[in-house]
Amino acid sequence: MITYVYESIPEKSDIEPELFEIQQSIHDVPLTKHPETGKPIRRVILGGYGVLSKTTPSASGNCGPGCCCG
Repeated sequence: MITYVYESIPEKSDIEPELFEIQQSIHDVPLTKHPETGKPIRRVILGGYGVLSKTTPSASGNCGPGCCCG
């Protein structure tokens, strides 16, 4: 089971959403209603992996234009 973060969908823009965690299988469809109150909710996407790249120093010894590593 994976723990997902959900937030309430406030009826008014001046109300802060409530955050909470729910354990679900990775195969479960994201919830749209709070299991206890029935109020509308949405899954919050958190973090993740970015694209990692490795630069190669140029002939001048610097990584590239604007680089401060050389």
